[in-house]
Amino acid sequence: MNRMENGRGGEARIRYLDGDFQILTPGAFVRCAVTGAEIPIDELRYWNVELQEAYADAAASLKRHQELKRY
Repeated sequence: MNRMENGRGGEARIRYLDGDFQILTPGAFVRCAVTGAEIPIDELRYWNVELQEAYADAAASLKRHQELKRY
């Protein structure tokens, strides 16, 4: 899905699945749970199904994983 197809320019609501995701509310981006950065939907590659959160890149995903292992 590209930016022109997603309907709105705001933040999307997404259900993260194993290897895929489902758009619940159309939008142009989701927000990284670690950095707060806007992630365009067509560039979304990293997320956590269990926590239902997105990550801007591999480094942000690793940081969250390391944070969770401390507890």
